[in-house]
Formats: sequence, structure tokens, C-alpha cells
Amino acid sequence: MSSQKSAICNLKSKIVVGLVGGIGSGKSSVAAAFAERGARVVSGDRAGHEALRQQEIRQRVVERFGPGVLDAQGQIDRRRLGAIVFADAGERQALEAIVFPFIEQRLREEITAARADPQVALIVLDAAIMIEAGWNRICDKLILVDAPRPLRLRRLAAQRGWSAKEVETREAAQMPVEEKAKRADRVIDNSGSPEHVAAQVDDLVRQWTSKQ
Repeated sequence: MSSQKSAICNLKSKIVVGLVGGIGSGKSSVAAAFAERGARVVSGDRAGHEALRQQEIRQRVVERFGPGVLDAQGQIDRRRLGAIVFADAGERQALEAIVFPFIEQRLREEITAARADPQVALIVLDAAIMIEAGWNRICDKLILVDAPRPLRLRRLAAQRGWSAKEVETREAAQMPVEEKAKRADRVIDNSGSPEHVAAQVDDLVRQWTSKQ
């Protein structure tokens, strides 16, 4: 692994790689594989969580969607809020108008910091609705993380407790996987073992770090 990190740190131009794919395709596990090889991962989900903890944003969300979106501790319950916004495109757009500016600012700040860090040579942006939100503009390359839908449904049921209906409502809010595939520069098959994913990530790291 040390030789992999050395190779990745020799890259002069810091490429920003965006991960896209269907819900449950395993983008986070692919991002983790890149991180193990020395990449800096910038998480859209983490920025989204941070956004909802901001006092001003939390207040605007409660004013728009009501106190029913709060949990017992007075924090925004993402699952309750999701049930509202994924059932109605207008409600989803209202939430996006509230949180997207903060999220994009945070993503850009983290990428800027990564570019300034001499220990970082490759940056990976993991954001579920990257293309839909326009955050792919930040990226130099896009990778489609692919897995069959039945496998994705099983993963989501096991990991998040989501029903098929919940997945469908969230899929309806995203660009179809087929359209994401058209925009991707590379595809990683995440239907097999971690070793299979690792081999594909190794190949991409070699391609993108070959020029000194």
C-alpha cells in the first residue's frame, strides 16, 4: 500500500474524481478504496448532515416543513424529512433551495483545502445527486459505480432498512442510472467482492498517476 500512496502523491495535477451511480450501488465503499490509496474523499452526505445542523438552516427547514420533522432531541430527523420531500417534487425543490448553497460552498472549501495540501494528489467527490445538483462541474472525471438493481435493493434493506417503495421514491428524484452512465468517463463494477473493486481502483489510480 505504501508504494500505491507514493505513486498517487507524485501526481502534479490534482484531479477531482466524482462518483455517481444508483442508490445502493456502493459509492462509499469505492470512495473508501480510493482513500486507502491516498486520495482525499469529500463527502456530499457529510456536508448535507452539517447543513441540517446549522441553526439558520434548521430554522428555515422547520418553518417550511413544520416541527414534525424534528426528533426528540430537537434535531432534524432526516428520515421524516425525506418522507415528505421524496413524495413531492415541489417539496424537494424547496428543501434543495435551502440546503444546496451551503453544501456546495462546503464541498468547494474542502476541495480547495485538499488542493492546497501537498500530501493530497487525488480528490474524490462522493455525492449522491452530484449531476442533478450541478456539482459535477467541480469534477475532472466521473466514475459510474454500477451494481444490479436487485443487489442494490438488498443492500439498502440490510444497511438502511429501506423498503422497495422508499427506494423507488428516492430513485424518482434522481437521474436514471442509464443517463449517468452516458456522462461517466469510467465504470466500476461493484457487484462482486471487495478485492474486485480494489483491482479496478488500482487500475484507475495507475492510469491517472502515470504522468509525472
